Order: sequence, then structure tokens, then C-alpha cells
Amino acid sequence: MKKNIIKITLIAVLGLMGSCSDDFLDVDPRENIEDVDSNLDPEFYVNSTYGSYTEWDFAFSWLGVTEMISDNADKGSSPSDAGGDKNLLDALTHTSTTGSIQAMWTRFYTTINRANYALGYIENYDEAYGLDAAYKNRLIGEAKFLRALSYFYLVRMFGDVPLLDINESASWGVRVTKSEIYAYIEADLQDAISKLPNKNEYPAEDLGRATKGAAQGLLAKVFLYEEKWQDAYDMAGTVMSTGGYGLEADYATVWRESTENGIESLFEIQARGEVVAHGVQQYSQTQGARGTSGWGWGFNTPSQNLLDAFNAEGDNIRRDATIIFRGETLWDGREVSVEVENPMYNEKAYTSFNSGDGDTDKNIRVIRYAEILLIRAEAATYVGGDAAGPLNQVRNRVNLAPIASPTVQNIWKERRLELAFEHDRWFDIVRTGQGQAAMAADGKTFVVGKHELFPIPNAQLIQTPNMTQNPGW
Repeated sequence: MKKNIIKITLIAVLGLMGSCSDDFLDVDPRENIEDVDSNLDPEFYVNSTYGSYTEWDFAFSWLGVTEMISDNADKGSSPSDAGGDKNLLDALTHTSTTGSIQAMWTRFYTTINRANYALGYIENYDEAYGLDAAYKNRLIGEAKFLRALSYFYLVRMFGDVPLLDINESASWGVRVTKSEIYAYIEADLQDAISKLPNKNEYPAEDLGRATKGAAQGLLAKVFLYEEKWQDAYDMAGTVMSTGGYGLEADYATVWRESTENGIESLFEIQARGEVVAHGVQQYSQTQGARGTSGWGWGFNTPSQNLLDAFNAEGDNIRRDATIIFRGETLWDGREVSVEVENPMYNEKAYTSFNSGDGDTDKNIRVIRYAEILLIRAEAATYVGGDAAGPLNQVRNRVNLAPIASPTVQNIWKERRLELAFEHDRWFDIVRTGQGQAAMAADGKTFVVGKHELFPIPNAQLIQTPNMTQNPGW
């Protein structure tokens, strides 16, 4: 049974913060949220920032802009069911009015605004009532980690974006450069690293909160995207050398309940505990097998392209832990009927206890140790370090032969197979310049100079006419 971790369902707090700040197309996101109770513990406001990651957007819309758009997945479901706009994302025919893109833009800024409010409230609360220094630092570190994560997602999708700091005076609608956003993310994470406890220093009831290792791991990933190879290599090495993290022995268990917040986990979005907490809305339901004998909507199905990539590598272990096949018997004894609509489904979204429930009762992995090893390996190919060692730790777990002198292409392929359906593939092929070739191999047209970034939502451009659009849109 899972421990009763962070209580994401904070109805009063979420209702308060959502009621006057969630719609960033109608209000200034820098606007303070009116506090109806100045005596609330500041932890409530930090928890509400975590809660933003459990909303519907981080199920259906997030799937569309990270996986269905890539060569890993197809829209799935029935051909006649567009999923709102998932058919457009799947075909790379999305536009500035595509709803999933607008939903994520709004969600990221909602989360940033909550983090900003939490940070201001912590300081004001400390001045008025006093806070234990370690507790205050931890809350600041958590809020800054979550803010950095949202900005990282924003900059990957949109490039130059507005920067909304708690003390920001610039007008809403002004985009700052990608490099400025990355510098801001780095500063947040460095401060979080200095303030957050290690994973093993949290009491059991707080397991799942952001940790020093989570901030270090995210910073290593940020450096990777910035192509700061030495910094990425060093920061990944810091995570590897501090202890407390490692690979689960069996890859097939990495996304199961039994390993939640385990040795491989640096950070994950929390779902249910012994007392029901708010899981990511319909994350598993939207991806479950479809049909009268299924348990879900059948979206985000593995592509033939991904299946071929597993088979070409002889990677049966990760293939069978990632893909549910029509007619198979799953690890918990559930028989997948031959009558389900789609031939394959995402096993990493599967939960043994969820039979189509709206709230997902499994944690969503965000950063895990295997990715740290692959960041270290990729950076090593540029700085002359040891790429083979960390790469082969990942390969050894799934019984694949070691590679003595890996190329960066070897590591890119390893990232795809190791991290399939973990919301990175599209951004990996974009950052590595593989977009056009990878999508052509999947029968899609990736337009160079356009598809590297998502369009700024048209509704936002109408609301703030001074904001510019991305190239090609």
C-alpha cells in the first residue's frame, strides 16, 4: 500500500487560487491573488502549486503535444474520434488555434503564478508570524523547483516567452529571449539545490516533495537542452555520486505502484495514497484499452515506428514493458481482449487498480535515474568523458550488449527506447535536429523553420496584441 504522501486535493486553496488567476487570457498573471485567510500555513500554497500538475491538461492535452505529435505514438482511439484536436497534432497540421496548445500555455502560467504567490506569501508570513529557517527554505526550494519546471516546459514548446517573476514589472505580453528564460530557470534551480533536503531527509508523510536531487537532475537536463555539455556532464555526475539513487532491478516495474518514489525516482507527480488524493485527471483513462471489453478511451497508442525500433534493437524487455498488445495477458493477470479496438496501448499509463476511473491512481514519473545516466553519457560524447559506463548501465538492465565506444546517435536511440511515453521524444528529436528525418520515417511532414516551436496561442495574441508569433505560424 502506498504511503499517504502529499495531499494534492486542497479544495479551499485550489478554489481560491483558481477562481481569480487561472485564465491568463483575461487577467494579468502578475496580479496578486486575494487571500481570504492570511493565517493559512504557507505549505498550503506550495501544495496548490503541486496540484496544478494534476489537472486535466496534464493528461489529455499534454499527451497530444508530447507523444501523439511524435513518431512514438499515433492518435489512437476510433478513426472518427478526433480527440478534440489530437488528429491535428498527430498529423502535424496543428495551428495557433489548436486547443491543446492553448491549454498547456495557460496551465504553465497558472502553475508559475501559484509558485510566485506561494513565494510572496512565505516571505510575508515569515515577517508576520515567523517560520523555522529550515522549513522556510524547504518551501522556497519546492516553489522554485516547480516554477523552474514550468518554465522549462514553456521554453521547450514556445522558445521566447514572457517572464513573470514575483517582482516582475514588465508588462504582460512581452516575450524575453530563450537564453534569458534558461538563465532564470538555472537561478531558480541553483537556489532550490541550496535549500532543499535530500530525498532520505524527508519524513514518510512528505515523500514525493521536490528534493535536492530532483533540482540537480532537472538542472542537468536544462544544461543538456542548452548544450552546456560540461555543465550537464558535471551535474549528472553530481547526482550519480551523491548516493541514494540507482536503477530498479527490473525495468518492467519502473512505472508500477511498487516502485513509486523508489530508488530510481528523482521526481514524480503524486497520485493516490491511503487517503484518496487528487491524481492526474484521466491520465490512465484516456490511454486505456478501448472497446466493450477495454477500460479506457484508447488514445496515444504506440506507433508501428516505435515497435519497429524496439524490434530492430532486439529490445524485448523494454518493448513488452512499454506496449500492451491486443490479446496479451498483463503482469497482474488482466487479459486484454482480442476485441479491443487498437492493436497496441501504452503500458506505462496502465494501473492495475484503475479500471477507467477518472482520477489516476499512479504517479507520473518526471525525472528518473536512468535519464541522468543518459544525460551523462550524451554530454560525455562532447567533452571527452566516459560515455560507455553510464550508457551500458542502462543497457545492461535490459540484457542488451554493451557498446564499447558509443556515438551520440547510439545514445539518442537509447533515450528513445528507455524513455518512450515519458513525454520527451518530440523535444529530443527537435533539439538534436532529427525532426525532419524522424517524422518523414513516420510518414509525417516536419517543416524546418516552423515545427521546432509551437505557435503562440491565437487567443493570447488577440488579448495581448504586442506579443509576437513564432516563425512559420
